[in-house]
Amino acid sequence: MFRMARGARSCESSGVALPPLVRSLSDGAERILDRILCAAGAVAFSQFPEFLQQYLQRLEGHLDEARLALERFRGAAAQAGMTLDQLVSGASQNPDPGVAKLGDVVRAASLRVGELEAADHALRQAGALTRPFVFLAHADWGIARATLSIYRPAVPTTGEGLLYAGAGMVVVLVAYHVFVRGPIARALARPKPGPS
Repeated sequence: MFRMARGARSCESSGVALPPLVRSLSDGAERILDRILCAAGAVAFSQFPEFLQQYLQRLEGHLDEARLALERFRGAAAQAGMTLDQLVSGASQNPDPGVAKLGDVVRAASLRVGELEAADHALRQAGALTRPFVFLAHADWGIARATLSIYRPAVPTTGEGLLYAGAGMVVVLVAYHVFVRGPIARALARPKPGPS
């Protein structure tokens, strides 16, 4: 798959040649590891669009429910000849603590609808490359945890799924070569202190 330039192996640089069989097995093992890492990165990253789709479905369910609750409050206010804002301020000023709490409940329901609408709109308008960052900025972590608890991986067949699969391959391979293979190769290439 993707190959990084190799430096001289420590045994070779110290004058000890590796037997051809050992060199062949080492190269073969590294090629297999590269392919495994590519596949793992592709599968892991390609799941994001599917997770996001399931998250959005759950988010819309919460939004529909929050809108329904808010509409019930609006209906109650209308039956009393008030607007929703009048209902909230009237309830908040009521000396009865139970009725006063009702104002807080209505205000919270209105804020919840606004937050969910903003998150839904932002995610739907985001491009394929910006969607993970928009998700992090607007995520409702309770909904995300609930989505993850019932999430089932899927094989993405969309262009976005393929884009994320390719990005996963690159990210995982680069991380492996920079944070694992590179430090090991540098450690093996260090000259061993000779006997003093």
